[in-house]
Amino acid sequence: MALSPRLDLRQTQSLVMTPQLQQAIKLLQLSNMELSSFVEQELEHNPLLERDDSGGDAAPTAAEAAPQLELPAAAEERLVDVMPGQTEEAPLDLDYDNTWNNDSAADSGDGLSNWGGRGGRLDFADDDGSFEQTVARDISLRDHLISQLNMDIADPADRLIGLYLMESLDEAGYLTGDLGDAAVAMGCPLARVEAVLARLQRFDPPGVFARGLAECLALQLREKNRLDPAMQALLGHLELLARRDLAGLMRVCGVDAEDLTEMIGEIRALDPKPALVFDHVVAQPITPDVLMRPAPGGGWLVELNSDTLPRVLVNTRYYAKVSTAVRNKEEKGYLTERFQSANWLVKSLHQRATTILKVASEIVRQQEAFFLKGIQYLRPLVLRDIAEAIGMHESTVSRVTANKYMATPRGIYELKYFFTQAIAASAGGEAHSAEAVRHRIKVLIDNEAAQDILSDDRIVEILKADGVDIARRTVAKYREAMHIQSSVQRRREKMMGA
Repeated sequence: MALSPRLDLRQTQSLVMTPQLQQAIKLLQLSNMELSSFVEQELEHNPLLERDDSGGDAAPTAAEAAPQLELPAAAEERLVDVMPGQTEEAPLDLDYDNTWNNDSAADSGDGLSNWGGRGGRLDFADDDGSFEQTVARDISLRDHLISQLNMDIADPADRLIGLYLMESLDEAGYLTGDLGDAAVAMGCPLARVEAVLARLQRFDPPGVFARGLAECLALQLREKNRLDPAMQALLGHLELLARRDLAGLMRVCGVDAEDLTEMIGEIRALDPKPALVFDHVVAQPITPDVLMRPAPGGGWLVELNSDTLPRVLVNTRYYAKVSTAVRNKEEKGYLTERFQSANWLVKSLHQRATTILKVASEIVRQQEAFFLKGIQYLRPLVLRDIAEAIGMHESTVSRVTANKYMATPRGIYELKYFFTQAIAASAGGEAHSAEAVRHRIKVLIDNEAAQDILSDDRIVEILKADGVDIARRTVAKYREAMHIQSSVQRRREKMMGA
């Protein structure tokens, strides 16, 4: 068979992510503060954009009787003003993990004009990061505590309780809220809030989450293994130390003058305000992107926070005026590019707002039991469940839930905290939430008798009888995550206590 060159004509389809689509996806994952900063930069660079100070209509609302929550069709028209005659573009919801960009720089908006064909760049700048951004910086107390919370507490419900308590810390690291109010707000027993607090009090810096000066000092002494009965007595009578009543302190603590001097020296070496070493600036409160409240006739009202929605318009009058005065091809090209960039930014903001509202509304519908009954009713939920319900891709839902917060009757939560793992049912029924299974394991161990300690295998048998298909290693993992000792250690401690 002879080999010879020939020409073939083939027709193929490929997914192309334009620079405009890249910008829209980037806007989708920005927080409200980052979005405001981005819009301010665009207002400075694009003379055809102007801020809408008219106030406009209210933010779109998704409200219907429970359990359904759907986005009204009219709501999408009230987000921002869109240019008349603007054509529909490709949706933001794309799986672009294996795509490349073959658009020219002339099609891009401001900030993306350096992108060239086939995904390359026309310069060597890095718009997504710089060397200064890689330099280590001081972290806030909240970031420091959240990193420990994510590592030390695996139970999603306990994490939510920890986040709620974290919002009650003052600048010194003291817990100012009442635990009873926290239990009511979270819809869980007071004992569970106290158990989570006990774990939070072991976080760094030592002394954080204390409810008073004595407890703060006690937590730091416990960290140093110096919280003996004499020191506890001293902490219980700090008013005597303030009055310099050394004789009364020696009598209360049962120590001599030399030991008392050493104990007072240890107290003075402690930090009464442990959180001040972290926060160098005034902490900024979280501004929720989505507002949720009960509807008068039942169900829930879900709406976007209008304070976080930047409103911009395209100044068509100015465009019509300056377009007639262009003198050459370069000026005309610049004006056309600015006009297209302004139109795309307005539409991207519009589509970002509607996407956030759709995702938040579906989360409320899926987790309605949590909002009605409490944290133990969190149902298993993954990104795919929300994506299938609203007809979008999982990557879109992932970007929407990042850095977005929703104000609910039970507190302010990040959207991603409503997603929990699922455990299959043994009889093929509805799956169980991992949090509910952990709660069930804890209840079984708390109610076990000293003469009948439950092993991990026995817990598996009980859960399978209740319809939970779970492995022994999973039970052991959940038990260790809750800092519950093994059956042998629990039997030894209960026998010694008896």
